[in-house]
Amino acid sequence: MKKTVVIDIVGLSSSVIGEYMPFLQQYLEKRHLTKIKPMLPAVTTTAQSCYLTGKYPTDHGIVGNGWYDRQDAEVKFWKQSNKLVEAEKIWEAAKRQNPAFTCAKMFWWYNMYATADYSVTPRPQYHADGVKAPDCYSYPASLRDDLQAALGTFPLFNFWGPNANIKSSKWIADASVWVDKQYDPTLSLIYLPHLDYCLQKFGTDFSKIKQELCEIDTLLAGLVKHFQEKDAQIIILSEYGINNVSRPIHINRILRENGLINVRVERGLELLDAGASAAFATADHQIAHVYINDPSKKALVKQILEKVAGIGLVLDEEGKKAHHLDHERSGDLVLVADADSWFTYYYWFDDAKAPDYARLVDIHRKPGYDPVEMFMNPANPFIKLRAAYKLARKLLGFRYLMDVIPLDASLVKGSHGSILVDEAYYPVLITDQPIAGDAIEATAVYDVIWQHIFGK
Repeated sequence: MKKTVVIDIVGLSSSVIGEYMPFLQQYLEKRHLTKIKPMLPAVTTTAQSCYLTGKYPTDHGIVGNGWYDRQDAEVKFWKQSNKLVEAEKIWEAAKRQNPAFTCAKMFWWYNMYATADYSVTPRPQYHADGVKAPDCYSYPASLRDDLQAALGTFPLFNFWGPNANIKSSKWIADASVWVDKQYDPTLSLIYLPHLDYCLQKFGTDFSKIKQELCEIDTLLAGLVKHFQEKDAQIIILSEYGINNVSRPIHINRILRENGLINVRVERGLELLDAGASAAFATADHQIAHVYINDPSKKALVKQILEKVAGIGLVLDEEGKKAHHLDHERSGDLVLVADADSWFTYYYWFDDAKAPDYARLVDIHRKPGYDPVEMFMNPANPFIKLRAAYKLARKLLGFRYLMDVIPLDASLVKGSHGSILVDEAYYPVLITDQPIAGDAIEATAVYDVIWQHIFGK
């Protein structure tokens, strides 16, 4: 067995590797960059599950970052149990091959109750009074305490939201080095999300993202140095590239205009009633799963959506099968956006009736992914004062809502998930040895990792 590390730089693609990433540029002079064909959908949990099982969503069941639970009649996003991945993981197969094999899973998703030897993942504390406090979850449980004693509390509010920045990726990198020094795992899986934030906010506008590119480059240099000194084999990869977008598509508003969406009104605010809707969509970046509770409406829904500008593909049963998405968790129809478009979860017509969670960072209650959570409302010149006031209420122990998120989807300038993108935005795989072909399937990444550990 050979010691191996896989460093996942989220959002990395050929489009951003250049003068603002001098370490990576120099590193590539003696290495090989292979493009990875985008998984459908090219989103975090699906891509990672493909890499770690060597299987497609048809087999492992991860059809997106979330989906509609038809039994509970609830949309569930960003769940964390590893039991949701319905296929054997690479560390399980490796341990059968050699019982001495060990794995550290550092912030790769579906990390709770995984069978990896060491794991750490974001996990806030949710207090009874409504307070959400920064924290993380680990196996073994004592690892969380050891890491936070050494590095401080995991900076949750720098991991996602308007304050997302390099601090969270640095904490993850430092924690990964700490775990490696303490336990020397055979395989380390390290997740660095930093580029995800700036690229979704600004696209590839280098005037706005050059500092972030430099920051992740510097962080990468330190990690590579550490693992080179440990004589580890190093794989650098990404789950997707992020391309520029200019057209948000409000699928649920379109369905509501056609009488297919039901809402409940509480305190004058509208809540999507998924179980009572004839059809609705769970938006996930550039893909959307459309669930149809009234089968008699399926042909109508398909006809409506095929006419919407910016939707590149409407996959029915045959289409889902062709793209390896024929799993019970998938929508009855799956939408794929054109490269310049992306899907919102918005279903209300009047912002005054938007649910209270729409203006919060609230990844679990929203019936879809919301990249606008990375912005504070630019229309309010006093928004930072409002946020400070809310924080003061929190610190004093009062209930509060950090309702500072805008409802303007046009702010988002970058997205991912679609397969209808230029190769410059394909995810990348960087290895010491060349890999045959200009681009490999996402499922083939499993074999690359395996060969690094056990050889051909």
